[in-house]
Amino acid sequence: MAGTDITHRVFGDLRLALGLLTRLPLPGEVDLTRGAAASWAWPVAGLAVALAGGIGIWLTSALPAGLSAAAGLAVMILVTGAMHEDGLADTADGLWGGWDRARRLEIMKDSRIGTYGVIALILSLLARWSLLVALIGAGAFWPVLVAAALLSRVPMVFVMAMLDPARPGGLSRAVGQPPLGAAWGALALALIPALLLCGGAAVWAVIGIALLTLGIAAIAQAKIGGQTGDILGASQQLAEIAALAVLTAAVT
Repeated sequence: MAGTDITHRVFGDLRLALGLLTRLPLPGEVDLTRGAAASWAWPVAGLAVALAGGIGIWLTSALPAGLSAAAGLAVMILVTGAMHEDGLADTADGLWGGWDRARRLEIMKDSRIGTYGVIALILSLLARWSLLVALIGAGAFWPVLVAAALLSRVPMVFVMAMLDPARPGGLSRAVGQPPLGAAWGALALALIPALLLCGGAAVWAVIGIALLTLGIAAIAQAKIGGQTGDILGASQQLAEIAALAVLTAAVT
């Protein structure tokens, strides 16, 4: 009976991760009762996104590398519903467009995009596109794409575990604050396959991601007094760029 309960919980957490972080059509309703405790499974959502993006690149492999990379990016953005890109844009607008905590949170909640957000999105897309072009040219996009997608979902869990929600409502508050054990579980779930796919370069990617995550957490705490769903999305985007950069350098 205990084994059945554990299996049911694991599959429920995996389904929750896919339901929360992707737009993949899942049968039935997603069980939200586990909330942040299920965040250990978030790297699995990254795996699904990477597989979809990789298929997009593979299907367009006869085209120039630039177009193939753009196709892969477009597929990944569609699978996530651009939720992480939206978080990055809102974070850039809010943290650098407001003069005090209340105004920053107000800007981040506003659905309109400002100059900082536009610039952040352009630079993020350009960075990821450039790195994917290099990977396609080297014939090594599959392992790096998968490893980066897995590792880049880990910072969201750590930021949630380290910082309190900055506002009374929103996605971050609704999901809850995960135990630190869930964050370490997410890291193990992402790091083991990343090591198998990319070897020791994955360790350097994790070091880069860790430094970025600490920086994002420190800035968020100083400027808005905690984390929001937008901060989490920004941490994922920056971590993905960092992982792609380190792993691409290792294979090209």
